[in-house]
Amino acid sequence: MSHTNRRQFLSTLGAGLGARLAPAAPGGKSIRGVFPIMATPFNEAKEVDFDDLVKEAGFLDRCGVHGMVWPQLASEYWLLKKEERMRGMELLARAMKGRRPALILGVQGPNTEAMLEYARRAEELEPDGMIAIPPTEAKTLDDFLNYYRALAGVTKRPIFVQTSGGARSINPTIEALVSLAREFPNCAYVKEEYAPIIERMKQLTQHRPPIRGIFSGAHGKGWTYEMRLGCDGTCPGSALSDVYVRIWDLYQGGKKAAALEAFAKLMLLVNLDSQIPGTFQYLMKLRGVFKTTVSRQREYKYTPEAAAEIEFNFAALKPLLKA
Repeated sequence: MSHTNRRQFLSTLGAGLGARLAPAAPGGKSIRGVFPIMATPFNEAKEVDFDDLVKEAGFLDRCGVHGMVWPQLASEYWLLKKEERMRGMELLARAMKGRRPALILGVQGPNTEAMLEYARRAEELEPDGMIAIPPTEAKTLDDFLNYYRALAGVTKRPIFVQTSGGARSINPTIEALVSLAREFPNCAYVKEEYAPIIERMKQLTQHRPPIRGIFSGAHGKGWTYEMRLGCDGTCPGSALSDVYVRIWDLYQGGKKAAALEAFAKLMLLVNLDSQIPGTFQYLMKLRGVFKTTVSRQREYKYTPEAAAEIEFNFAALKPLLKA
């Protein structure tokens, strides 16, 4: 084997080992696998249905997920009042105490001061980790970094740095993410959603350590490719979490062709959401998790044809369901 090929081989091997040996949360739970972003349920009056939020956590547990995250963009967090976020965090922390999936609480705010209020309360609740969308009021990359440094000053638990959703003028460079992880070893989990996503994920795999975890969002549309690259997991929506777990188990068990077949069926429903907005809200009600399809962001209406199309595509996934 040539020196160059040997170096490439060791680099690839190191990336794979880094993924498999990603450190656990303080309670011993692995930070790797399927970590859905929980939807926020609302009643007909558009009030948060906290009973259904707790029910959703139980549903995800039955799906076999490795972790769950609330609240984030898919949770409509920016439309939640402070007291709603605080109460939701408290109820989820109580509901998930002693259960297998890791609970990751979202503590983002428009600026460092607002974020720290959520982070300090979250730390009191003892979740398995925290995640923060970047500050929307950041003006410079230093503002971005100082926001996460402040969060790392509140907790020693794993921190997910999301690369999207903050100030549009800030580019969270790979160099910045690596330096942050080097400075704070717990702030070393990246939810990568900043274009070019796959290229950035590939670059992050070359920095293990200090990078400990590389996750995707966007319904895991590139997930089979991401797993091939040695990434650590994905953060999809809640509605089809058991299917994502099935794909993960198949792929990690070496049954890659079966994983690809299941992934293709899953993507039919993921793509359908662009044609029928509210597909995932419909599925949460169809599966008996939520009582309504109500959202604060927009009103969803389903024609008989749209409902039939969602259910037709969902039927193809039934052999893959766990919950």
